[in-house]
Amino acid sequence: MSAPVFSTLGCRLNAYETEAMKELATAAGVDNAVVVNTCAVTAEAVRKAKQEIRRLRRENPQATIIVTGCAAQTEPATFSAMPEVDRVIGNTEKMQPATWAAMAPDLIGETERVQVDDILSVRETAGHLIDGFGRHRAYVQVQNGCDHRCTFCIIPFGRGNSRSVPAGVVVEQIRRLVDRGFAEVVLTGVDLTSWGADLPAAPHLGDLVMRILRLVPDLARLRISSIDSIEADEALMGALATEPRLMPHLHLSLQHGDDLILKRMKRRHLRDDAIRFCEEARRLRPDIVFGADIIAGFPTETEAAFANSLKLVEECGLTFLHVFPFSPRQGTPAARMPQLAGPVIRERAAQLRTLGEARLLAHLEGERGRTHRVLMEGPRMGRTEQFTEVAFAADQPEGRILSATVTGHAEGRLTATVAEADLAA
Repeated sequence: MSAPVFSTLGCRLNAYETEAMKELATAAGVDNAVVVNTCAVTAEAVRKAKQEIRRLRRENPQATIIVTGCAAQTEPATFSAMPEVDRVIGNTEKMQPATWAAMAPDLIGETERVQVDDILSVRETAGHLIDGFGRHRAYVQVQNGCDHRCTFCIIPFGRGNSRSVPAGVVVEQIRRLVDRGFAEVVLTGVDLTSWGADLPAAPHLGDLVMRILRLVPDLARLRISSIDSIEADEALMGALATEPRLMPHLHLSLQHGDDLILKRMKRRHLRDDAIRFCEEARRLRPDIVFGADIIAGFPTETEAAFANSLKLVEECGLTFLHVFPFSPRQGTPAARMPQLAGPVIRERAAQLRTLGEARLLAHLEGERGRTHRVLMEGPRMGRTEQFTEVAFAADQPEGRILSATVTGHAEGRLTATVAEADLAA
């Protein structure tokens, strides 16, 4: 008997769901299995999934290989055709106890090889919640799916339409996490700012944030993950301005800095909208730091259009860049548009990454001498309120939030010393 091995590719939501699958598989008695939780965000992500499956088969020749996740949902035939793969299960099925019960050793031969239903017909989020993910920071899934149809994105067909977890369920889970000692909780979803649209009275994400902070007073820190800035509601902006327990770090789904490209992407904002949002958020919370997703080399992107993306990084004051070289996804409108040459895409992505490195360096330099409340994630590494990594020269108590003064930076991290009051505690 051996416990299942899990390999997770892609986003934080996938990582969260892997933790839930571990619990489901353990409860069902699944053994001698390897589970690959795939990502479909780019063609490169699918290629890496296939590569990972082949590697795991070589290392586990007698195991049952189970493939799930977004790539399995959008391309079940691709993965079922791989000789290395024994089972393919969809994103809905992977969160159902019955699926894993059927994977138990005495039943595995009786189950269908491919279990992938129409995810666009799903109307509710999975009820399975986990009591922690990570050792000191917990991630709570409050939303899944997406109602938008950006021309480059396959994810709605992997995740389905937007579904929200009711606020009461979210609050109760966060209470359990705090009772178990978690100092920080991150709200996560596929299209987080659409939370609540499908619930009675159609509340907004800001309403959820305010409710959590009001009803869970012992929660030290709350974060929200990637958001669509054009959908940020008034209550969310108010929470940013007035609630110190809401952390001053936002990761924005911007994607580009040129209006024509944004329209061809079928985004819901223009460049000036993004700039205005960042200016307003910074006015409300002067210490806020922004990250952003930017795509390089979208079809029809001219030099001038690309230059607008470079300028947007400066105009929005972005610090953490997540750069995607454009990769056409079969079945999306963008895959049918005039494509740029691969070397051009790679060169533009490199320029964006270089700019991102410069922006991060400027942020690190600007932090010298400042004092932060740092959540210790390991004995010598923690993160500030703005999610910047901090390295310490000596061990600190894991899980605690310490006051630390920044002394400099090295290798993309701040260096700091702990305040005397915390040293004496």
